[in-house]
Amino acid sequence: MAIFCIILWFFADKSKNSLILMPALFDIHTILFSLWGYDMSYLEFFGVVSGAVAVWLSARANVWSWPVGAVSVVLFFFLFYQIQLYPDMFLQVFFFVTNLQGWWRWTHPKSGEETPGVSTPGAETLKQELRISRMPTRQLAIWSGAGVVATILLGTFASNLHTWFPVLFSQPSAFPYIDSFTTVMSIVATFLMIEKRVECWYVWLLVDLILTYIYFVKGIKLVAFEYAVFCFIAVLGAYNWTQEYNSYDVRTGKDIMAR
Repeated sequence: MAIFCIILWFFADKSKNSLILMPALFDIHTILFSLWGYDMSYLEFFGVVSGAVAVWLSARANVWSWPVGAVSVVLFFFLFYQIQLYPDMFLQVFFFVTNLQGWWRWTHPKSGEETPGVSTPGAETLKQELRISRMPTRQLAIWSGAGVVATILLGTFASNLHTWFPVLFSQPSAFPYIDSFTTVMSIVATFLMIEKRVECWYVWLLVDLILTYIYFVKGIKLVAFEYAVFCFIAVLGAYNWTQEYNSYDVRTGKDIMAR
């Protein structure tokens, strides 16, 4: 987090939220093309494309979703800074770290957590990849309660950033509490996804619905459209993961639930 903020402080124009020394790719005012009166920046376009690919791969439980997602969050970090969505900006730092963590977790499952492969008479081949599982209701309720408390704390912090750090944050945060809620629940969903829990897709669906509205209002319409698509991908992801989970041996599934 500190490293990202130092980078912003060094490259930012202190009179307004813009980047003056960064390569053109990271400046929201550098336009790739215009369509129907909407100016599309390089930053928004490539952030959206890489993010869409990452989510699609996640819905298919493909491990390459993590490195592709890491590229996307770096681009969105600079995008959100320039449109004053500070909780979302900070969230990208978290996403960058957890993309690396998720990549490792999915490719290095513990013994007994491997995805079942091709079954042969008398033996079952295991893939060296984490299998899909479900989260007990009690744990999900605890995560949800913690999310509400964290939303209140983060929302209060975000609403005062421009007062406490006026040099770095010259404009007040847009939608501090709603944006904080989606930030917190995105963190919850990410931890569920790292553990390959089916429930992560239901949390993502709620987050994506809210963010579709926020991004549309803030004028980054391609991002808003992307998140509308993410809503459908979340439904598809929940279906695909549930189908794969149900395809596992019943005894093995019970063992995983007990972990």
